[in-house]
Amino acid sequence: MWNPATHRTDNRSENEVSMAKDHHTALDAHWRAANYLAAGQIYLLANPLLTEPLRPEHIKPRLLGHWGTSPGLNLVHTHLNRLIKERDLEALCVWGPGHGGPAVLANSWIEGSYTETYPDVTRDAEGMARLFRQFSFPGGVPSHVAPETPGSIHEGGELGYSLAHAYGAAFDNPDLLVACVIGDGEAETGPLAASWHSGKFLDPVHDGAVLPILHLNGYKIANPTLLSRIPESELDALLRGYGHEPLHVSGDDPRAVHRDLAAALDRAVDRITEVQREARSSGTRGARPAWPVIVLRTPKGWTGPKSVDGDPVEGTWRAHQVPLAGVRDNPEHLRQLEDWLRSYRPEELFDADGRPTPEVLSCVPEGDRRLGATPHANGGLLTRTLPLRPLENFAVAVDKPGTALHEPTRVLGKMLAKVMADTAERRDFRVMGADETESNRLGALYTATGKAWQAETLPTDEHLAPDGRVMEVLSEHLCQGWLEGYLLTGRHGLFSSYEAFVHIVDSMVNQHIKWLKTSRALPWRAPVPSLNYLLTSHVWRQDHNGFSHQDPGFVDHVLNKSPEAVRVYLPPDANTLLSVAEHALLSRDYVNVIVAGKQPCFDWLTLEQARAHCARGAGVWEWAGTDDGLRDPDVVLACAGDVPTQEVLAAAALLREHLPELTVRVVNVVDIARMLPREEHPHGMADFEYDALFTRDKPVIFAYHGYPWLIHRLAYRRAGHAHLHVRGYKEAGTTTTPFDMVVRNDLDRYRLVMDVIDRVPDLSVRATALRQLMADHRTRHHAWIREHGTDLPEVADWSWPY
Repeated sequence: MWNPATHRTDNRSENEVSMAKDHHTALDAHWRAANYLAAGQIYLLANPLLTEPLRPEHIKPRLLGHWGTSPGLNLVHTHLNRLIKERDLEALCVWGPGHGGPAVLANSWIEGSYTETYPDVTRDAEGMARLFRQFSFPGGVPSHVAPETPGSIHEGGELGYSLAHAYGAAFDNPDLLVACVIGDGEAETGPLAASWHSGKFLDPVHDGAVLPILHLNGYKIANPTLLSRIPESELDALLRGYGHEPLHVSGDDPRAVHRDLAAALDRAVDRITEVQREARSSGTRGARPAWPVIVLRTPKGWTGPKSVDGDPVEGTWRAHQVPLAGVRDNPEHLRQLEDWLRSYRPEELFDADGRPTPEVLSCVPEGDRRLGATPHANGGLLTRTLPLRPLENFAVAVDKPGTALHEPTRVLGKMLAKVMADTAERRDFRVMGADETESNRLGALYTATGKAWQAETLPTDEHLAPDGRVMEVLSEHLCQGWLEGYLLTGRHGLFSSYEAFVHIVDSMVNQHIKWLKTSRALPWRAPVPSLNYLLTSHVWRQDHNGFSHQDPGFVDHVLNKSPEAVRVYLPPDANTLLSVAEHALLSRDYVNVIVAGKQPCFDWLTLEQARAHCARGAGVWEWAGTDDGLRDPDVVLACAGDVPTQEVLAAAALLREHLPELTVRVVNVVDIARMLPREEHPHGMADFEYDALFTRDKPVIFAYHGYPWLIHRLAYRRAGHAHLHVRGYKEAGTTTTPFDMVVRNDLDRYRLVMDVIDRVPDLSVRATALRQLMADHRTRHHAWIREHGTDLPEVADWSWPY
């Protein structure tokens, strides 16, 4: 029976005793086999079945990997197998502990999914030897659970994201149980701490369930962990405060732990089934349920060496990596390793050919019920193309460029609302944002769905809905983690963020890009929907917030990453934003970063023109310049971003007015990677393309949305780089007028005209008066805004005059 006072299983019922007798032997055999294989991967180069005494040449020359967490992960995997098979569950497991690779690889090999994925690693002695040799070995596989690992959607190298990934996988997956093993080191991270709130967004009608398993083995690399050292009553209160029902299992006696963990898992799944049945049968949701969480305490490095050279190992931080480090050179360590490996009695677990025995396999599920074979961990197999309506339904009319204004993201919001409406039944599209959906002008989404919310509601609340598919929480980590889990299991989405604060997930997107890069090289992994960022409320329009909200550097960060996986777009108006968004939402295996303003912005291109321009990625706007294309221009005015585009067009108009004899070419760049050489990025331009657009020897004045040195870095190898002058954001920000922001950073139209005069040969002498006039305009601007609080009328009321 379950004792709620101690949260442990004792005074067992007859059924529980019978279950323990029926399953203990098989569960223990499977667990011992997995432990043997995990240890073997760390140590053995040959002699995988110990058919002869262990010798130094059987040991790897470099001992790499992590033993400490492996026995606990093997225990969980063993018991999930039993649960899945008995109940015919559709399940996925997210393995959070950072170095659990040996355990998950071992279990995948036992169940056969590894051999199906990698046929050369056969499920016999020869394949076992390959499994051992390849682990943390040149040309082999990493020590983490990684894209190469069947059944995984989570890279374990960086900690903190497992639980958010698990919930992302569960959203809109009503039949899926997502187990999530959380290491106690990982539990100390900020993202993981916030992730406990995810249950407050889980809809028992339309979503699957997440079963967190907090594995407390007591130590990180060299220090104890907080949650393992606080009193159990305090930990219990913490988890209950998060909205969970904790079920505690602990001990170092395998028989008792097998018994208690099996009972806790059964109780947890019974509770989950009960919650879902009640919600789905009635169609209504009562009080928010307390979802179960299992707290599993077992020794670090359990079943490994208890001590080495007189120092305690099992149950201490010394078990974290390689408990016996000197095996090749130290005969005592070699003897101890052989005793350790033989303690699992491999002769009982594998037959003479090295195949797992029927007893080891008796609790293993079959087919795609196996954790290593679930299609949910290879989400591209389940992906359906988004139903996007023709862009003509949403495009704005442009009779003349630069006269009418629209808020680009508001226009995009109508398109996204239709996507949301058209996926209402299949439920495979979500939009994430940190309390910014309405602020970013995407409020049209609420005509199709509400904001996911399972907590208390008040009469003054708007758009909250238990089945909503807009997800808002003031944690960029959660938005990112949820969306990654959602995408990797085959669904689609968009992350809308204030530009400055998307940096909070810099490290998370690093890991996702690495995942995509590696997955692209694995033919068995089907392409998954791209991770799409919409960055708005950007650096140039922070009217309410100022300097703290001004940072355009996420683009720089992303463009440092694997070029085959990253794309960056800066659409200059509403129609180009629609075209870019359509492309991004239909793409696979990319991280797409779209930077677009939410404030009123001039419409420059018709939809047809926008599509052609976005397909090119960069091109000449003939109507904006005085370049006839028959000869090189005197100067190139280039731009990327909505505000820089407006300032370049205004500068071009001033030059046409005051220096009509000057030949000016206007180039707009939508796809920033076009600035790179073709050999450095799939979207890059060959030198002849770049030279045709920007010339080889004419001055190029480039107004860029972000930090100016990025453009220099991308173009430094071009023949004309010495003639390239870039204006952009220089960390000169505050709460001020829109035009004053560009003046403060020398990106304004008057400064750009001055740059042209300074760089076109002989123009500095002929156009001295014009340069002085431009400088005077800047001086007058400073005085005007301080007196009136608004921009100069000729700036505020400007439109394209030609």
